[in-house]
Amino acid sequence: MSEPVEQPQIPAFVLVRPQMGENIGAAARAMWNFGLDRMRIVAPRDGWPNQNAVAMASGAGRLLDEAQVSEDLATSIGDCAFVFATTARARDLTKPIFSPEAAMRLAAEKIAQGQRVAVLFGPERAGLENEDIARANAIISVPVNPQFASLNLAQCVLLVGYEWMRAVGDVTHQTTEMAGTGWAEAIEVEHLANHYQDRLEEAGFFFPDHKAQSMRTNLRNMWSRMPLTRADVQMMHGMMRQLIRWKTRDD
Repeated sequence: MSEPVEQPQIPAFVLVRPQMGENIGAAARAMWNFGLDRMRIVAPRDGWPNQNAVAMASGAGRLLDEAQVSEDLATSIGDCAFVFATTARARDLTKPIFSPEAAMRLAAEKIAQGQRVAVLFGPERAGLENEDIARANAIISVPVNPQFASLNLAQCVLLVGYEWMRAVGDVTHQTTEMAGTGWAEAIEVEHLANHYQDRLEEAGFFFPDHKAQSMRTNLRNMWSRMPLTRADVQMMHGMMRQLIRWKTRDD
């Protein structure tokens, strides 16, 4: 009985002819930041394994230990059904061009269908050659400053990895750290508003008479606009009580 074929869950990131071990290690760190652990390396200039890569990986060394190393690109991507090539330069090749965001959405769709997907990253000095890109199905082009379009290898890996996480992960786009408290309920805000209105009435704040009601309404509206926590409400009550005590003592 044959063993079941492992279905791909994430894309492989293929470093094509990387020149410096430090950049390979930095790319490994960038990949692991976003849960990507399938690194493939094609013809590293300084050989493999590389101690500079290990030192730079700093916590992501497992990716280097498990990296698939090949002498040529065709071998490295031979099991892949769809391949993206990253490039910052215009090429004389007819291919669909995707932003990193759109590319990783497409990668997620293809992987969900059981296809293996790879993303190619070129060597640091000049990027991928046309012969490399000719083996890809599509191009990933990063919208960068046209006057300074070059991206460091690890930067490009990090950027594409981030878009992969956005495509498949449960990304929280905004949250609030409550620091041991919770949001105030409407009744708590109501009591706070009444507390301030009563004390301000005693102080003669709502004057002149023909503007008093409008001032009360605006003040009450202000409390409702503010995103108050229970700790905020307690502090505001305490501030008013202390002001009253200070005024009474002064009198």
